[in-house]
Amino acid sequence: MSTPVNLDSIRLAPKVLLHDHLDGGLRPQTVIDLAQAVGYSDLPHENADELGEWFAAAADSGSLERYLETFSHTVAVMQTEEALARVAAECVEDLAADGVVYAEIRYAPELFQERGLALDQIVQAVQDGFRDGERRAAAAGKRIRIGTLLCAMRQHARSAEIANLAVRYRDAEVVGFDIAGPEAGFPPTRNLDVFEYLRQQNAHFTIHAGEAFGLPSIWEAIQHCGAERLGHGVRIVDDIKVAEDGAVHLGRLASYVRDRRIPLEMCPSSNLQTGAAKSIADHPIGLLAKLRFRVTVNTDNRLMSHCSMSGEFAALHEAFGYGWSDMQWFTVNAMKSAFIGFDERLEIINEVIKPGYAALSE
Repeated sequence: MSTPVNLDSIRLAPKVLLHDHLDGGLRPQTVIDLAQAVGYSDLPHENADELGEWFAAAADSGSLERYLETFSHTVAVMQTEEALARVAAECVEDLAADGVVYAEIRYAPELFQERGLALDQIVQAVQDGFRDGERRAAAAGKRIRIGTLLCAMRQHARSAEIANLAVRYRDAEVVGFDIAGPEAGFPPTRNLDVFEYLRQQNAHFTIHAGEAFGLPSIWEAIQHCGAERLGHGVRIVDDIKVAEDGAVHLGRLASYVRDRRIPLEMCPSSNLQTGAAKSIADHPIGLLAKLRFRVTVNTDNRLMSHCSMSGEFAALHEAFGYGWSDMQWFTVNAMKSAFIGFDERLEIINEVIKPGYAALSE
């Protein structure tokens, strides 16, 4: 008899996470501890529970100013090697405890130079933290592997520098590159030379596209820049028409994305905060999964969205009735789309993911 689907049982299921920001997933108590260590006095609360509630409320407020303020606090306390290593290690521990077996965590190194750290110091500190977190998870009986994505902020002019950094550290588990930040006014085509360099180096990259902006952002990311995955990509639904009788027509861009199996890094709770849908039940992920786009489920910012991978799956189960086979499908989609080698992906799918879901489905 199949294990009932609920939050506790979902935590037992192996999960894969492709879109999670390091500076959006701190523990509230860690924010407080690090603020005290560096003399940062601008936190709105000194109690961990109250601070966690404040982060969630600010992100849910509908105010872009308040949402961005949340990151000003986390970034401010992550300006030392010790802080970066601690945050990275705790990130791994938290994901492993939630049943995540593979994750790609992203961050923008350029944001952590306010106290004079060099880019190489930042990357090395984070990588050391990730490896420490993997060891701690293993000691607790949890298997997890972490790959890193280095982000360049699209409103700045450092993409080439960060792309070079990603290539230099790719043998140290930096598995790819990303551009993040505001889409409107900063199209991905501003960085065409960077994406050409990455292709020449046989390096992987994803692009934040189709979240706050629309189809032009997705089109440019794919057709001009050659994105292997789309960060969010939720607005691809604008190129899909559903008639009153239920007939579905895909536009040329939507058809291309589906036919080419371009992964969509969807983040349901976060997408609600950015206005992609009014509720999980209204989220385009339902239609896109039904049409068999390569949909993946992600957290984006676990602190701000007050979410976890298990919580996201639980919300989708409640909204769409997804069961173990659906969750396995999302998880295999994500593992197939990861930026590590084919053999490694296949091993995790066949030896971890499929047996894990089979045990829950028996």
